[in-house]
Amino acid sequence: MLPTPTTAHLTFSHIYTPSEDTYLLLDTLSSPSQTTFLSQHFPSSTPTPLVLEIGSGSGIITSFITSHALTIFSRADLLLLTTDISHHASLATPSTVLHNPTPPSSSSGLFLDSLTTDLSSPMRQGVVDVLIFNPPYVPTDTLPSTSPTTLSTLSTRSCFEEESYYLELTYAGGEDGMETTNRLLEGLDEALSPRGVLYLLLCAQNRPEQVAERLRAGGYGKTLWKVEKVGSSGLRAGWEVLSIWRVWR
Repeated sequence: MLPTPTTAHLTFSHIYTPSEDTYLLLDTLSSPSQTTFLSQHFPSSTPTPLVLEIGSGSGIITSFITSHALTIFSRADLLLLTTDISHHASLATPSTVLHNPTPPSSSSGLFLDSLTTDLSSPMRQGVVDVLIFNPPYVPTDTLPSTSPTTLSTLSTRSCFEEESYYLELTYAGGEDGMETTNRLLEGLDEALSPRGVLYLLLCAQNRPEQVAERLRAGGYGKTLWKVEKVGSSGLRAGWEVLSIWRVWR
């Protein structure tokens, strides 16, 4: 088992605390089935892969991949970039990468930057080779506003209100917990490179089997995606609570 990055340097009043979903992603990405897939899908003879994590939070996932690039991909020449709508997460992510010493450069990837932005909006089309998304997946009546006006006035709110807002960003998924995820999937064809792969976490309330079928049928655009469940948290009271899905052309 690969060591998990430390987050002891962080406080979690404004960012998501690594939890079961986080560790399921780490376990899935480093599992024998996925390291085999990734090493075969991105052989060392091909151009350097660009890995984008959307909603990086504490930065633990990107730090993990950066440190263990050679083990996970069978190549170390990875470029890693993250985005998050929260500037607190954009500060936490590079801090976590820096606080977790990487092995010799021959076995670790290169972390580029963490951007405060919505999903993959600043990226050029078709450049992302591996996209990782642990979305806000909890069904809620509404989504917190991310308008410039809302963000600019947060400093005028009480400390409790500000912390509550940023924490709500990490979990509130709107209808079926899928509003943010649906936006990502609707733009997936433009975001991923021709060899691009998405690793997406879903919960039972997101109706993951229906999401998978919609992807396979071209319901999120023109592409008929290949979709496979590659990780699971197991059953609770007969329900599979969390699952990781790999999506590729």
